Amino acid sequence: MTDSREHVLPGTRGAISAREWPAERPRYVALLVHGYGEHIGRYEELAEVLVRHGAAVFGPDHVGHGGSAGERVLIEDFEDVVTDVHTVAGSARSAYPDVPVVMVGHSMGGLIAARYAQRHGDTLTALVLSGPVIGAWELPGRLLALDEIPDTPISPAALSRDPAVGAAYAADPLVWHGPMKRPTLEAFARTLETASKAGDVGRLPLLWLHGEEDRLVPLAGSRVGVESLSGGRLTERLRPGARHEVFHETDRETVFADVTRFVDEVLTS
Repeated sequence: MTDSREHVLPGTRGAISAREWPAERPRYVALLVHGYGEHIGRYEELAEVLVRHGAAVFGPDHVGHGGSAGERVLIEDFEDVVTDVHTVAGSARSAYPDVPVVMVGHSMGGLIAARYAQRHGDTLTALVLSGPVIGAWELPGRLLALDEIPDTPISPAALSRDPAVGAAYAADPLVWHGPMKRPTLEAFARTLETASKAGDVGRLPLLWLHGEEDRLVPLAGSRVGVESLSGGRLTERLRPGARHEVFHETDRETVFADVTRFVDEVLTS
């Protein structure tokens, strides 16, 4: 297992916990942006793959998630989360100056990464979005129309065809297993609209990964957002049979290879 270090950084709404998987002379920095209700520790395997590929890897726990401060899964403004990620990126640049930065965002992290690229795209060399909450995602609107948000947690079976992934998720004490919160849903709705109106990311290379059987963030809705976000340098890798977490899927070695091949092509072009 690759060694990692924990950092505590000032965030917009309290202390932010961030993890670093260091490298002595990295070819690039990979900045991982996790999804809703989880934490950066669930990306250990991906981080190890990227370290072997020549990256130093950083990733925060967002406000209200993992080891970071805040009421659990309460996000009142995703723009603040983007600012927190920018703080972590600054720490990474200080540790590894003049090294290209590749951002990898999954699910809710895809929305955060998209907004990051719209706000700070000139600091990135490439962007990878996995099952991103972007475009026409209908869940916030459906839940906000109800008088009370139902206490229906994410089904572990929706994450991957690998039953061990669902079992680990269900047993993880750092994962949120309760209902979504209205202010977070309202923030999702606002930020989806903001991202749709904020324009594309120019010539920033973009890799889009998505499971074709993703029921949490359906592929067709994400396509609307991804195609609007891309300035023309878009690579798609859609995985037949895969569910929401392609980095935890039964064919994840192929997904990891898609990412490292994409990064190699960007770094050598």
